[in-house]
Amino acid sequence: MKLVLFDCDGTLVDSLAIIQETMVRTFRAFGHTVPEEHAIRGTVGLTLDVAIAGLLGRNAVDHECRDMMGYYRSLFAEVRRDPAMQEKLYDGIAVMLSELFLQDDILVGAVTGKSRRGLDHMLKTHGYSEKFIATRTADDCPSKPNPAMVLECCEETGMRPEQAVVVGDSVFDIQMARAAGASAIGVSWGYGAPDALKQSGAMAIAATPDDILKYVLKGE
Repeated sequence: MKLVLFDCDGTLVDSLAIIQETMVRTFRAFGHTVPEEHAIRGTVGLTLDVAIAGLLGRNAVDHECRDMMGYYRSLFAEVRRDPAMQEKLYDGIAVMLSELFLQDDILVGAVTGKSRRGLDHMLKTHGYSEKFIATRTADDCPSKPNPAMVLECCEETGMRPEQAVVVGDSVFDIQMARAAGASAIGVSWGYGAPDALKQSGAMAIAATPDDILKYVLKGE
């Protein structure tokens, strides 16, 4: 048995446009200089309060960071209504997931910096609400790379960490997996650099979603 835990933003769905737009509006509303696009990209995967603190150059989350997180979340649904800001599955993801769901010895879950509301919306939109057996979000656990998301999903499903594989696009995903004692697969189409993923401990870098099937099902 294997437990395959997917990151969402930058791994399953391309959500960078909506994240950037909402972050820009939030920083402007609080009178701060808007971060560069590459800086915002580099925080995707972290929980929102930690990401905002980092973009502000602060070493810890403070009261203003939490206020900005609340404002960001209040805007997110409004921004998402713009057709240009839809979180679309990357090419090949739907086919790859469909194949995994058919496997009797594979359980599928999600470990994401999204809010619970954000993850539930994404899963419902794409018809996966009943398919992801275990899920953990920013509302449930400490920010990546803390291993709690992986460990809690393992406990919920009765799996050992060494039976789990985390699939993600950021070094935070890889570090989280390794800290939990799980394996990790990096993806090349997201927001992180493949070389950095490999250096962080990814056992492989998937160039396409089909590669995930090869690594998970065939051990290639």
